[in-house]
Amino acid sequence: MTDDSLLRIRDLRISFGDFEALHGIDLDIPKGLLVGLIGPNGCGKSTMMKCISKLHKTWTGEISIDGDSTRDMRPIDIAKMVANVPAEPPQMFGTTLMDLVMLGRYPFVNKVWWESPEDEKAVREALQVFGLDHYRRKQVSLLSSGEKQRALIAKAYVQQPKLMLVDEPTSHLDMKYKLEVMEYLQNMARSDMTVMVAEHDISLMARYCDICIIMKKGSIVTVGDPKKVITEDLIREIYEVDARVGLDLDGEIYVLPKRYIRG
Repeated sequence: MTDDSLLRIRDLRISFGDFEALHGIDLDIPKGLLVGLIGPNGCGKSTMMKCISKLHKTWTGEISIDGDSTRDMRPIDIAKMVANVPAEPPQMFGTTLMDLVMLGRYPFVNKVWWESPEDEKAVREALQVFGLDHYRRKQVSLLSSGEKQRALIAKAYVQQPKLMLVDEPTSHLDMKYKLEVMEYLQNMARSDMTVMVAEHDISLMARYCDICIIMKKGSIVTVGDPKKVITEDLIREIYEVDARVGLDLDGEIYVLPKRYIRG
């Protein structure tokens, strides 16, 4: 592993019955980057992230975070290094926003749960960072989609992870909140945390991510600078779609799907 690598994966494989979902994944990700994980439904993006965080446990191969193998780590030790942000929160009737974010401090609690002044300080600071402090006593079920997504990111943020895994953070958001959420994630990556985002909006990933990992059918096709690896030929290969890929007046890459390729 190079000195600046945070995540190292070697020959990662996992099967569900007779179906092999990941086929020998090899990957090195440096510290302090926003990483886009791109590919069609069923290509293995979420499966790979669940292996990294050991939500899936039957994988083979090697996964190391900051030089430490996760093979024999307990879930609570993984949670001190890796935070997961799901696409949407579970049903939590009666739970306040502050209670939800406070759950991110659970890995640091010894024996009996009791919020310390340090825990409360960390949560209040996170709520302020994500513009949610004035909603802290509001029930999660009453928040907007954008507010819920920011709350989930704040919950992961207070875990103080080295690696944050984010699954489809903008899938239910309008344009404003898509940009807002990506800017929050980008800022966290600039603070020496590595953030990996699985997302279907390729133009959004290309704009914000430092590198993109392109997957298809359980394998990695390519990894690199989105302006170099995202091409019309790649979109055709990965998605079976004709598209236009170009740069706008600000030099930002965009992807415009035109038509699917009939088999």
